[in-house]
Amino acid sequence: MSTLIVSPGPLVGRIPVPADKSITHRSLLFGAIAQGVSRIRNHLDSGDCRATLAVVRELGVQVDEPAAGELIVHGRGLRGLQEPEDVLNCVNSGTTARLAAGLLAGQPFHSVITGSAQLRRRPMKRIVEPLRRMGADIAGREDGRYLPLSIRGRPLSAIDYEMPVASAQVKSCLLLAGLYAQGLTVVREPGPARDHTERMLAAMGADITRIGSAITIEPPKAPLQPLDITIPGDFSSAAFLLAAGACIPGSHLTIINVGVNPTRRGLLDALIEMGADITLDNWSESAGEPTGDLHIRPSRLRGATFGGTDIVTMIDELPILAVIATQAEGETVVKDAAELRVKETDRIATTVEELRKLGADIEARSDGFVVHGPTRLQGARVHSHGDHRLAMALAIAGLMAEGATAVEDANCIADSFPGFAQTLLRLGATIES
Repeated sequence: MSTLIVSPGPLVGRIPVPADKSITHRSLLFGAIAQGVSRIRNHLDSGDCRATLAVVRELGVQVDEPAAGELIVHGRGLRGLQEPEDVLNCVNSGTTARLAAGLLAGQPFHSVITGSAQLRRRPMKRIVEPLRRMGADIAGREDGRYLPLSIRGRPLSAIDYEMPVASAQVKSCLLLAGLYAQGLTVVREPGPARDHTERMLAAMGADITRIGSAITIEPPKAPLQPLDITIPGDFSSAAFLLAAGACIPGSHLTIINVGVNPTRRGLLDALIEMGADITLDNWSESAGEPTGDLHIRPSRLRGATFGGTDIVTMIDELPILAVIATQAEGETVVKDAAELRVKETDRIATTVEELRKLGADIEARSDGFVVHGPTRLQGARVHSHGDHRLAMALAIAGLMAEGATAVEDANCIADSFPGFAQTLLRLGATIES
């Protein structure tokens, strides 16, 4: 599927989306340090999550795969991980690299974390600096600015750290290190970054609390309890189908069992603000994570402005928000999103570049973009730049465009949404690969 060719048309049907990537990463890493056997159902079998699975196994943890979508993690406890025999390769997964660094900083052994050329360009100083303040011995390229990172585990001390930018990965890294640090670790966040780590550790019996914007953790007095979790559908994957359902005439979609954690559903709230016809029902909960079914039909959308804490809850969905904005009346502004510059690609530059090829009226700003709509998109040849979220956003744009759209280098979609093309086909799309 190096090139995905998409023709215009509606999507109709009732369908699940792949399991939540963020929760899959955490269930593997946290299950590894639990005391006992964790059972994980409906995990995401994607490139990024496979990287985490490989890292966990390299640390001496047995993980069985008895059936499709099921993992059995034989946790070794907080102090039971083993020194890896080789370098830990996180491939393209920033979540794996940053969370693993926090977990490894307090271990009694040496480890090295690396990844693909793409991952080695992503910033790591944001975790290295606070970990060093905790006493971690970390060396890396350009003084720890980039991977590879060499981590010589040692005893850690708690800190009170105020994050300059809301980041679930930085927060999670420091909370994991806090499990091994003497004293009370405090992480203060400037905005509502996703809170899967806090929910899951609390369910495992960790001594973790939230007071306002501060999260505190200290080494547990008893072993962490194993997990028994069914992972909900990933809202970030559902976002692409929501965009199609909201914008393409004749569409009617129900996306079942989707995670609707308030720290993740920013795009849902943005669509509602723009006038989308969306309803949510069939509420339930798994390991503290709320889920539900989303129903969406096309409606007349209007432009809006998004910034501040809005951005934190939909940072991964901003490329598809740009696509939605091309079909909304008036101006849509995204600001305070400079974090997009240091994702898998510079997502501001690449989103603007590729949507312009389809005829979008979009301009880049230093911390976001501005879209003027509505626009009749025209099919064209576009490129993913190796970014799975941009590739899927462009494919959905192709469903809205006149004529065929060819998305080059589409293999990267498997990083987060394996079976994406097959899902579109099941919903009535015309796809060639």
